[in-house]
Amino acid sequence: MSAAKPTSLDRPMLALGLRLMATVLFSVMLLLVKLTGERNIALPETLFFRQALPALGILGWLTARGELHRLRTKRPWIHARRALIGGTGMFLTLGVVRLLPLAEATVLGFTTPMFAVILSAIFLKEKVGIWRWTAVILGLVGVLVIAGPETSSLPPFGVAVGIGAALMVALVTIQVRDLGRTEEPLTVVFYFSAFSAPVLAIGLIGQDMNHDAIGWAMLGGIGLTGLFAQIAMTASLRFGSVSSVMVVDYIQLAWATMWGWLIFDHLPPPTTWLGAPVIIGASLLIAWREHVLSRARERAPLAA
Repeated sequence: MSAAKPTSLDRPMLALGLRLMATVLFSVMLLLVKLTGERNIALPETLFFRQALPALGILGWLTARGELHRLRTKRPWIHARRALIGGTGMFLTLGVVRLLPLAEATVLGFTTPMFAVILSAIFLKEKVGIWRWTAVILGLVGVLVIAGPETSSLPPFGVAVGIGAALMVALVTIQVRDLGRTEEPLTVVFYFSAFSAPVLAIGLIGQDMNHDAIGWAMLGGIGLTGLFAQIAMTASLRFGSVSSVMVVDYIQLAWATMWGWLIFDHLPPPTTWLGAPVIIGASLLIAWREHVLSRARERAPLAA
């Protein structure tokens, strides 16, 4: 009897769906981060609750279910490195939201796929074909159209923070993809929070934490949305390739624009409405291509 072939974890359509869910949750989290900034809640405090609540929530849930064994890992140093890179990226990602309007901060984040494709090809040895390269280029063209000449009015420091955040997010994505080969999403998210929360607690020293009920509710909301967004994002990288799922992040611009309009009465310039269809088209192209590749992989064993 021949040995059974290992089942592939690649499920591209599920990966894209999970990534889409993550964009919605992240958009709500970033909205709450901006609102806490308007209430003069310090960024270090926001970062701490973003990490501490998920760690405590996962630990409590697994303890209640008697499943603490799910947190066992043979790669603690890899988790620690991911926490270092991810913590730096989170500081920049949440920081740029307070420096720039939501839509503009999101646009800068769209440079992430460029870094992700390059890094995934170098470190994960992923084969990125012409279709995905074309989709990424189309998405970046859409970003350039959206940026337009009015981005010259953005503060240079805010722009630098946004680009730095995009690079760190790309690095984190590579780390998560690597960890996802051996660890389940819940484990990856737990160690990210557990390793970084004690370090972030240092930032609470000297902070005024006398908030009203709304302020505390916002901090709690940041922790919860961050938790479920991180699980969805990590799971998407377990079931799909980096260069594929990252393209879905373009859709986050729609959520950022909506929140900016509804909450802050801010609308991006007309160039946004010209670039958005290009970005959506790039996302649809990559989703179609992943579906075609998935069907081809399913037929390959039958033809062998």
